[in-house]
Amino acid sequence: MSTKITNGMNGHTNGHLTNGYSNGHCNGVKINGNVPENDNQFLDELYDMMIKEGFEKSRDRNTKVVEFKHPKELKQLIDLEVNKPTDDDRLLNICKDIIKYSVRTGHPRFFNQLFGGLDQYSLGGAWLTETLNTSQYTYEVSPVFTLMEKAILTKMMGYAGFKDGDAIFCPGGSIANMYALNVARYKFFPDVKRLGMQALPKLCILTSEKCHYSIKKAASVLGIGMDNVIPVKADEFGKLIPAEVEANILRLQSEGRRPYLVNVTAGTTVLGAYDPIEPIADICQKYGLWLHVDGAWGGGALISRKTRHLLKGIERADSLTWNPHKMMGAPLQAAAFMTKHKDLLAPCHSANASYLFQQDKFYDVSYDTGDKSIQCGRKVDVLKLWMMWKSRGDLGFEKDIDNLFDCARYLAQKVRDTDGFRLVLENVAPKIKERMTMNGSMLVGYQPDGDRVNFFRMIISNLEITHEDMDFVVNEIDRLGRDL
Repeated sequence: MSTKITNGMNGHTNGHLTNGYSNGHCNGVKINGNVPENDNQFLDELYDMMIKEGFEKSRDRNTKVVEFKHPKELKQLIDLEVNKPTDDDRLLNICKDIIKYSVRTGHPRFFNQLFGGLDQYSLGGAWLTETLNTSQYTYEVSPVFTLMEKAILTKMMGYAGFKDGDAIFCPGGSIANMYALNVARYKFFPDVKRLGMQALPKLCILTSEKCHYSIKKAASVLGIGMDNVIPVKADEFGKLIPAEVEANILRLQSEGRRPYLVNVTAGTTVLGAYDPIEPIADICQKYGLWLHVDGAWGGGALISRKTRHLLKGIERADSLTWNPHKMMGAPLQAAAFMTKHKDLLAPCHSANASYLFQQDKFYDVSYDTGDKSIQCGRKVDVLKLWMMWKSRGDLGFEKDIDNLFDCARYLAQKVRDTDGFRLVLENVAPKIKERMTMNGSMLVGYQPDGDRVNFFRMIISNLEITHEDMDFVVNEIDRLGRDL
């Protein structure tokens, strides 16, 4: 009995699967008649290029962090058109240009954003993830990764003290923070899922004036409104002031508004401040508010016994955002939302799609986690983190986190001890940033903050950085700005 499969375009039958094309080059696989050759030459050459030009050079301190070109120049250097078929040799040359003109975020001198580094094990996990190309929504299509995600998230929740909670990987910390606002709203007002905003009082959210902008974005998307995100005063170190939180709660209640969530930040974007969780947890308990901790950047401090005090009281929070692709150095993206409340994610987000989440499957359907997500298809984010953690173990990861904090302290002292490092003219930081970018020697972001003029915002994230790299930062800023 022959199996006939065709797509309707001159399909070939009698057991052959065809797309209607004959001789030629199709999707990078050379076709000879109807018989595909096992030709992996393109992938072999691309792999060698990624190792030598991508991975090895990214870790080489003698290589530029970026070969910067302005947009008009870059359009001329990269062949961006996709109209006609391109042979393998030409495509490989384009790939080489892509690597050449991209920022090497794995470089030890890349300090520009709240991520960086390029660990070989996590990179291997990322490659394996792409090769297997599955979705994380059901055990049926993702058996290994469903179990792996549960294992890693359970471990992370253990660090946070959420002993019987629930968690899920999200496409970034901004989405994880949106989960917090949505799940908390559902907790207090479950009818919102069916009836929408008309079923709600005048909701508002309290958060530090130094919080991440994603809180306002989430409020906008969820229909709460940006104007109902109430900024609360922080102290001179950028930490949320508990007394101001309580004063604002009382004020809002007197105005007939309904504060329902307080967001505290563990590692603010600009100053790296850790809001005091313990006293704010007392306030939330007193007034019956949800306490969310945005630890997208600073959650990694929980792994080390030397630094976990920065999140003292985290076990009292209702939810936590934690991005391992930041302080922990995993490749983008690896972001988790977790809550201490066991049975909220699924009822809050589920749509019970009958074609996907059937309840009469032959296996334990509790492992079908997709309905806990606001997504349908969900990329596997866990493997690269699991590979990294598996290679190091708990103590190895703890040592890495300790090194980051040690380098940060070393750099701070280096700046104090080096003549010429003080806040001066507002244009100094942008000008030095331009010079370091064009030079390609390193990338460091700059930022104003309130009355403070532009200053360099050092991100210590790459797990392989050393004191020598910190010395380089100070010396290079001095060299690039000496004539200013």
